[in-house]
Amino acid sequence: MNEHQEPRPRAGLGRRGFLTAAGLTAAGAALTAATGGRAMAGPRRTRAVAGAARAAATTGSYVPLDSLPHTRTWMAWPDSTSIWRNQLSGVQSNIALVARTIAGYEPVIMVANSASVAKARSLCGSGVTVIGSIPVDDCWMRDTGPIFRTDGAGGLDAVGLNFNGWGGKQNPHQNDALVAQRIAAYLGIPFTAAGLVCEGGAIETDAAGTLMATRSSIINANRNPDLSQTQIEAAMCAAYGASTVIWFPGIKGQDITDDHVDATSRFLGAGQAAVQIPQPRDTDIWSNDERQQDQILSAATDADGDPMAVSQIQGPNYNLIRSTNPDFVGSYANYYLCNGAVISAQFGDTRADAEARSTLADLFPDRTVEQLDIDYIGAGGGGIHCVTQQQPQV
Repeated sequence: MNEHQEPRPRAGLGRRGFLTAAGLTAAGAALTAATGGRAMAGPRRTRAVAGAARAAATTGSYVPLDSLPHTRTWMAWPDSTSIWRNQLSGVQSNIALVARTIAGYEPVIMVANSASVAKARSLCGSGVTVIGSIPVDDCWMRDTGPIFRTDGAGGLDAVGLNFNGWGGKQNPHQNDALVAQRIAAYLGIPFTAAGLVCEGGAIETDAAGTLMATRSSIINANRNPDLSQTQIEAAMCAAYGASTVIWFPGIKGQDITDDHVDATSRFLGAGQAAVQIPQPRDTDIWSNDERQQDQILSAATDADGDPMAVSQIQGPNYNLIRSTNPDFVGSYANYYLCNGAVISAQFGDTRADAEARSTLADLFPDRTVEQLDIDYIGAGGGGIHCVTQQQPQV
């Protein structure tokens, strides 16, 4: 195929449709720097520090920017044939590749079911710590793991987002529902349950008072049937140490996440964000969602009332990528920041892959850009950010 052919439709059940097809029930991933590794210029940095201090004073803790130094990365080992069926070995290889790559920059702890510890250690290698004391159902640590917070004075705690299997769409999820509090207990840090149900991939924070999310994923009867938007916003802000939410409509019922924001839009720092945009000729619902998020974010203001500065990450041409799965997630925006590196995906569209590498290098000039083939994770509806969770250094 070539880039002048008609776009391949991205249809079906959506970004994690593979998982549903694989056997899921159908019910119904001290501020010292910012803007992702770049030194933040004067007023922006001052506002970021002030915003973080305000959040800490208001709530006692806040979620720091993910570009700040980490103590370690948390991941989870998939071993369910009922979920992954004949794709299990492929996704395990992808998870191991991500873990090994991150371990070249910072410590990684992989939680695994006790029966799978040996397999995980074999594939991940000695550079990754694998523990069997925290059982899991699947690999989406961004959604199931704890959201770590700091008080700005050396304290660390964790909040859990009350994971319910993406609105009951995946069963079983009993172990994953307990991962957040079990990791907090493993670390011996305080744990609090948030006042709403959602997942870590559903919320982005600039660590200076502003959050962004899709209504489709959070203001949804499958997560929060008895809460108003006002109540949901209050619970989100209390959990993250924020005061303002930028909402995107999103897409409900077309994938297991109901359209997580971290596949499309990411904060770079106070008042700065990046959005993945589709190829000009792509007109499917996901492409239109990306355009809408770009438009809304470009017109939005942050918690201090200042306009957002928005960078764009060009998405791949789905006619040129390796995968032919109609539910494949080709998200460069679902990158993961670790100490000294940006861990991102590449999909086989050589032009788009190279452009994404260049864009990420410009956005994070002090970091090495690592691009990985994680096609099994992508076919499962996620990306590198979806399978990782950072523990900030305090």
